[in-house]
Amino acid sequence: MPSRPPGEDSTAQQLAALAQARDVAEAANLAKTRFLMGLSHEIRTPLNAIHGYAQLLERGAAISPSEAGRIIRRSSEHLADLVEGLLDISRIESGVLKLNRETVGLRALLEQVAAMFRIEAGNKGLDFAYNAAPNLPAWVLADERRLRQVLINLLSNAIKYTQSGSVVLTVRYRSMVAEIEVADTGIGIAPEDMDRIFLPFDRGGGRAAGVAPGIGLGLALSRMLSQVMGGDISVKSVPGQGSRFVLKLLLPQPNQPPNEEARGLPIGYEGQRRTILAVDDDPGQLALWQELLRPLGFNLFVAGSGGAALSLADLGRPDLVLLDVSMPGLNGWEVAERLRSRFGRSITILMASGNASELVGAEGKGLHDGFVLKPVDQALFFEQLGRQLNLTWLYEGTDRAPWRASALPDAARAHLSELARLARTGHVRGLAAALAALDAAVPDAKPLVGRLTAALDAFDLVQFQKLLNEQATDSRDDRGETGR
Repeated sequence: MPSRPPGEDSTAQQLAALAQARDVAEAANLAKTRFLMGLSHEIRTPLNAIHGYAQLLERGAAISPSEAGRIIRRSSEHLADLVEGLLDISRIESGVLKLNRETVGLRALLEQVAAMFRIEAGNKGLDFAYNAAPNLPAWVLADERRLRQVLINLLSNAIKYTQSGSVVLTVRYRSMVAEIEVADTGIGIAPEDMDRIFLPFDRGGGRAAGVAPGIGLGLALSRMLSQVMGGDISVKSVPGQGSRFVLKLLLPQPNQPPNEEARGLPIGYEGQRRTILAVDDDPGQLALWQELLRPLGFNLFVAGSGGAALSLADLGRPDLVLLDVSMPGLNGWEVAERLRSRFGRSITILMASGNASELVGAEGKGLHDGFVLKPVDQALFFEQLGRQLNLTWLYEGTDRAPWRASALPDAARAHLSELARLARTGHVRGLAAALAALDAAVPDAKPLVGRLTAALDAFDLVQFQKLLNEQATDSRDDRGETGR
């Protein structure tokens, strides 16, 4: 048999290589298409809820504001988690993801997660069991947010792909290594899909791809995070019988466990009144800063641009500036540089952004004192605020009352009298209008307006009148008057 010329062999190899490259590119395009379709579904679902309930509130429909707010908040959190998941994968692949090393209540965390998914499993008619080893430590050192994220992804998948039977969460601990097992009696995973399920944007083939909506980020991100945390995730599965995912992590115990109990969010602070300047081109974010800070007694100024912020800073020197990074015109870093040149280190600057990569830029080195990531985690935000301003927070149940305003100018008397009259009649709309008038006419009344608005929003007219009475008492005391 005659041999083939060398040129033909080379051409055949090139054609084979081209065919293989074409197949790889087509597979990548198919995966991208599936990802975009899933992503579209994931984004549209919460957006529809936000848009729909916002319209109902706008039209004044007969719907509970608290219920609508809860649905809108959950939907926005879902969107934020989706975006954060995409960013996390990008950070991990580029090597810029940083973990926190904090003291975490492991038992409490696991019980909270188990309680959450016990309800979800019950709603689907599944049995749920949580088994914890007796030697499981109460406190460990870990990144609580990332650990919770991985646990939620594993349990969510187990319930999603189990139509009947049970889901079992088992936790073992030995030599500082936690072994967390999530076992289900679901549809299982085909052998050819065992590796694919951990690839970003790939949910595997067969039945799994059509059982439940998703974009294929959960397992990919979970394995990446576990590896960054020094562990790994393994899986064993039998199609039609179920799957068993095992997460192994090094979770050492702290030298000294914490002795402080969580007390919720603060209601005020001790000491002199502090001034904060909040800068953001988004009116919604400025409204959020006002809702968070004014009821606590801060003297708060807001600005919608860098230029306005610099003018306000010159007029009333703030103790702390909350500064958005991305703004038209002067961006946050440019404003921070000018604030530093004018005031030096006498003011504290916290940079705020919804994009974590903006907060680690070299251009901001030395200009700021800390970061605030949007959407704002209120507990973390107040913890940082207290640390930066050296505040002693006051909580519900503390003996001392939170900061209260001293006597307001005489211009506020007529407004306070009108508020008292409307509060006695229960005229809610009139109260809202009168508060807006007081806020516009008497800038010094802003902290009081914030607390009164919070009481009015909760329809707590008893608290509303109590605040008015306290203000009237403080005003008389400061003027040296006596009640009759």
